Amino acid sequence: MKILFAEWASYGRNDLKEAFIAEGHSLVCFPFSIDLSRLHNDPETEHTLSEVLHREVPDIVFSVAYFVIISKVCQREDIKYVSWTYDNPHVMLYSRTVSNPCNVICVFDKTMYLQFHKAGISTVRYLPLAANTERLDAITSDQSGPLPLLYDVSFLGSLYLEKNNYYDQMVEKLSGYVKGYLSALIASQLKIQGYDLVEENLRPIIKDLYQALPMAIQPDGMESLDYLYAQYIVNRRVTSIERIDLLETVAEKFTVDLFTHYKDFCTPNLHNHGYVDYNAEMPRVFRQSRINLNITLRGIQSGIPLRAFDIMGSGGFLLSNFQPDFLDLYVPGEDFVYYENKTDLLRKIDYYLRHEDERTAIARSGHQKTASRNTYRHRVREMLCF
Repeated sequence: MKILFAEWASYGRNDLKEAFIAEGHSLVCFPFSIDLSRLHNDPETEHTLSEVLHREVPDIVFSVAYFVIISKVCQREDIKYVSWTYDNPHVMLYSRTVSNPCNVICVFDKTMYLQFHKAGISTVRYLPLAANTERLDAITSDQSGPLPLLYDVSFLGSLYLEKNNYYDQMVEKLSGYVKGYLSALIASQLKIQGYDLVEENLRPIIKDLYQALPMAIQPDGMESLDYLYAQYIVNRRVTSIERIDLLETVAEKFTVDLFTHYKDFCTPNLHNHGYVDYNAEMPRVFRQSRINLNITLRGIQSGIPLRAFDIMGSGGFLLSNFQPDFLDLYVPGEDFVYYENKTDLLRKIDYYLRHEDERTAIARSGHQKTASRNTYRHRVREMLCF
């Protein structure tokens, strides 16, 4: 099969290109520039893409993430468009073009898929994320064997504390009442896992939020302002508070190593290493940590985030909050471990730091199951059968 690969600076793009080729497909790469101001209407890109389609005559067009412009062109040119997103939220999925018959839109969050399915939209499919275990194994081993362990408890990810983040920009312009309302809503959400309180409770203050920080619904969008503010602003603050609280709590009893863009965060017994390269350094961190924490972004409703696949794919031990989609692919206590609350998190860290054989066996099982069932080659086969 000949595939036109719309390529941009996405995670996993090289792994996917390698997987398509390994599965016997030929690739033509189409450089795709992501200009946020022209994601829905860009005549020049549409014209260029049409020309490439006429010249190359591929069987399908593929992109990481769904793009309205690509769907519009593929619908017009009567060619199948396959996309696969690793982000949730992903606002372009609420474009009316999602229903274009040319689309096969793969999402990694089953709850999101079910929302579209219940709405009668058949172009959206459920496809979990993956890892390239061959590449990761090459990075995490040398001629003498696996890399030595360097860290007890590690977390690699954003704290959403970067300067000029949207929440801080918005809050400084809100009244005391609205600030109190938001604080109470965030505090309530932090007590609940597996259910999103935020979006359904923003209606009483949505006009205030809009006045403080205007956000626009996309030209052909079906999303609400409630969705935009909940998923892109408030839930990220919920995640920030949760991650910081858990890291500070864990650091009270154990040594914690943090790898994040925000270098200014510090607390006793926590070592902030700053940013590490996703492709070259991240797998080594996962493999050289006795315990790797996953604290999922609150916008991800049930899906397994890419971080979890990369941890297991690198041969690391994964300790995660519970996400229902784990049960589709892995066995808790056999391939990974999940915590239920803060007390349970501390108890399990203590237990698995002291029981190396069990921890190593779980990490090995998670890696083997990822390598045998959950690689990019497996996902390429699945998506091309939809």
